[in-house]
Amino acid sequence: MNPVHDATCSVAACAEILGAKWTAVLLHDLSEGPRRFTQLEHSCKGISPRTLSERLRVLEQEEILVRRSYAESPPRVEYELTEKGEALLPIIDEMRRFGHEWLVDDCSLEPIS
Repeated sequence: MNPVHDATCSVAACAEILGAKWTAVLLHDLSEGPRRFTQLEHSCKGISPRTLSERLRVLEQEEILVRRSYAESPPRVEYELTEKGEALLPIIDEMRRFGHEWLVDDCSLEPIS
């Protein structure tokens, strides 16, 4: 086992993204399709708008999600998983499965195929 997990460690790199508070929950929510900021804010009880904005910005920078702006009145912005973000869904599904079996079942999503 590596004594130091640095940038060359794939597990550490993945944990850097998924380990941030709220990230797994956001990915769980986005697995159902595009969401608006307020929808994500309501589904993540307790998250501040500043933290949500920060998490979404980081996930966009990591190319996990894409932010789409629509020129409508009022303006509409949606967040959607990219192919890279969708590749994380089996991990999120396993977290849901583990939580259901060993912790609590408070998530409404069915298993992700």
